[in-house]
Amino acid sequence: QIYLGESGGGLVQTGDSLRLSCAASGGFFSTYTMGWFRQAPGKGREFVAAINWSGTTTHYADSVKGRFTIARDNAKKMAYLEMNNLKPEDTAVYYCARARTSEYFTTNEADFDSWGQGTQVTVSS
Repeated sequence: QIYLGESGGGLVQTGDSLRLSCAASGGFFSTYTMGWFRQAPGKGREFVAAINWSGTTTHYADSVKGRFTIARDNAKKMAYLEMNNLKPEDTAVYYCARARTSEYFTTNEADFDSWGQGTQVTVSS
């Protein structure tokens, strides 16, 4: 079983940057799609970004495209989310997740079955 742990969240101001990290232990990492999702207060969890096993394919939610960058380091079993030009609407708990299958690239939340505990990102205006 894989365990995921996020870090790097915090309180920042509009326009600032943050880099979230996701450390994996146990289980398989390098052959699976990794994703970042977020949940704002009073809202459901939403997709943010995903990256395929090799890092050659990425996909972003429209709301973060051009501002966020997802990356991974398979040797270190790490995934990252670089967030630039942060906005108050980016305030949420951010979760990293691993897809349930290595057979295809996915951005569908239902296809992710291993989740971290989340890290809070708060952007003040």
